[in-house]
This record gives sequence, C-alpha cells and structure tokens, in this order.
Amino acid sequence: MKYLSIAVSLLLLSACSMPLLALAQQEPAADGPPPRAMEGPPPGLPPFLRGMDLSEAQQDKIFAATYAQAPLLREQEKIAFKAHEQLRALAGSSAYDDAKASALASTAAQAMAKISLQQARLEQQLLAVLTPEQRQQAQQRQDSRPGPRRRQ
Repeated sequence: MKYLSIAVSLLLLSACSMPLLALAQQEPAADGPPPRAMEGPPPGLPPFLRGMDLSEAQQDKIFAATYAQAPLLREQEKIAFKAHEQLRALAGSSAYDDAKASALASTAAQAMAKISLQQARLEQQLLAVLTPEQRQQAQQRQDSRPGPRRRQ
C-alpha cells in the first residue's frame, strides 16, 4: 500500500513538472539567435490555448498569471522532492520507521495537492481572460482530446 502511494505521488510530481520542463526547453541556446520580443503567444501557454488568436492584452494577462504562480509551484515541488528523497532513503535504511515514512508520504502528498490546486486556479484565471467564443473554442479542443481529462 505504501509503495502504491509513493508511486502515485511520483507520478503526480512528474506530471506536474512537465510544464516547467517545457518552459526550460523553450529557452534558446546560448550560441543561438537572440530572442525576439512580442512574437507569438507567451511561453508556457497551456495546450488548450495554443494556436488561439489572443490579443496583446490577453497575452499579457496570461503571461502575468502563469509566471505569478511559479514561486509557489517551485516551493511545493522542492518540498515534494525532498520528502520523496527522504522517504527513499528511509526505505533503504536499516532504521526504517513506519511513522516517519507515513509523515514523509503525507508531506509529499500535501505538496502535490497544493500544486494541483494551483494549476486548477490558473486554468480558471486563464479561462476568465478569454472571450466567450474563445472559451467555447478551448472547450471544444479539450473535448476532442482523448484520454482521462476528456469531459462528458
């Protein structure tokens, strides 16, 4: 049972850090061309907004909302990572303590829950920036995507 909760926590952690990985990969190489200002959508745009025709004001609001959450996400990811790291070390040690392992797993799970909640808040903030037509377009995109996130 404890391994299942660890596996689920690790899966959630990796899923939640994918947007940050995508942001990191968008940075140009040091020897590449210099970045161009105000071209295209803001970096780190969620998939449901990609390709959508957004005004400059909408892009600015999306940028601000996306980057405002970065410090909280980073802090919670550090907490979850450290708790998982300590849990793995504890599991491999001869001084295993189930109560301490449970506390570490709870710490990691709470951090992951805060990350998930912040992502849900961000999605709502971003949807509020859109016009009704754009919201409908975003909903159609999400509905057409296969997988567990598909809404009925």
